[in-house]
Amino acid sequence: MTSRDTHSAPAPRCTFIPPWLAERVDGPEAAARDEAVRRLRAQRGVEARAASTVAVEGVGVAPVWTVHDAGSSTRLPGTPARRSGEPDTGDVAVDEAATGIEATLQMFLEDLARSSHDGAGAPVSLTVHYGSDYNNAFWDGTQLVFGDGDGRVFERFTKPVDVLAHEFSHAVIEHTADLTYRGQSGALNESVADVFASCLKQRLLGQEAADGDWLIGEGIFMPSVQARALRDMAAPGTAYDDPEVGADPQVGHMDDYIVTTADNGGVHLNSGIPNRAFHLAALAVGGRAIEGAGRIWYDALVGGAVPRGADFGTFAAATVAAAGEHADAVRDAWRQVGVEPGRASAPAPEPQPGGRLRVERSGGFAGRSEAAEVDVEASGLGPLVSAAVWSAAAKDARPHPDMFVYTFTVEGHEPVRVPEHLLTDSQAELARQVLRPGTSEV
Repeated sequence: MTSRDTHSAPAPRCTFIPPWLAERVDGPEAAARDEAVRRLRAQRGVEARAASTVAVEGVGVAPVWTVHDAGSSTRLPGTPARRSGEPDTGDVAVDEAATGIEATLQMFLEDLARSSHDGAGAPVSLTVHYGSDYNNAFWDGTQLVFGDGDGRVFERFTKPVDVLAHEFSHAVIEHTADLTYRGQSGALNESVADVFASCLKQRLLGQEAADGDWLIGEGIFMPSVQARALRDMAAPGTAYDDPEVGADPQVGHMDDYIVTTADNGGVHLNSGIPNRAFHLAALAVGGRAIEGAGRIWYDALVGGAVPRGADFGTFAAATVAAAGEHADAVRDAWRQVGVEPGRASAPAPEPQPGGRLRVERSGGFAGRSEAAEVDVEASGLGPLVSAAVWSAAAKDARPHPDMFVYTFTVEGHEPVRVPEHLLTDSQAELARQVLRPGTSEV
């Protein structure tokens, strides 16, 4: 297993290669025990679906939704622009969001018997035209939020329908397994969101798993960027390679697992591993992805066997348990990406930070990072650093999926990570002064 730190320093100061060694060896007694566990977990998945079906029947109608217009501000939710049942407005972003949420809600309702993100028909609130040239989309616990892109690298984030399905799926995850958004559980959070996003795209195109292109965010980049999409679930690390944007950094096997402090512990980077496992499972199970492997992944998510801090091995075991007659195919899919279902992988310690003052912005829907370092004394930022970095309220704050996260690191001290929505004024100002134009992408 290889570790790669995404800092821009000449070399990482500390790396760790987490062990992923011998294949699991099951004797007859262990096999019998595993089969009993598999049947129990599969039954839990069936019961969870039945409970969800009752909730849907109780609601009786599809959930309502409202698309808001933030008017290029960052005030949420903004002004209501279109509600469910209303006609097109002529605003492309508003109407794309409306079409996307209708299709997403329909897929979850019809194929998974789930009404809205909470399973009980909660109204859905969306916001478009967020910020100025804002290159991101995210779920903040209440709102699905979409920027218009900068028109140079990124198009508007409502353009690919799977981006919307991805963000809605984060809300579903929050209301089910609530996977912690860091490290392997965070990578699973990202991957499961990609899973349902790809299922929606294929559903709208009338495709079976074997026919899909497995691209996430196709069309999110401007035509001038050398890219097919933002991610490729079938071949992680191949979606783009552009002189300005750089090369797709995703990995698709545990041998290449990335150890990093950026991106909430590499949630967008390492999500390529479970993404590829799902792609392989979907092909092996066959049929429409949402009805085959997608149903299995959903049953695992709601079946009670996936804790918030689940690692890849734990989640893999839950999918095998929910797979029924396809258990062997699902198990083999995970093994092809270096994950042994049921075998826990010890979390890799993060590289120790170094340098002077380092400010890094990472995450976002694109999973890209930018960083810069300054000498605190020479820059005259000492007072601002004291006010911004050592705020107790900033530490251990829980990020929301796909929001930017800012990391402030002073030599000799642990990094302070702050989700975008929790930045104090001094932290925002420090980030602005350090991350000036020309900052390197990492």
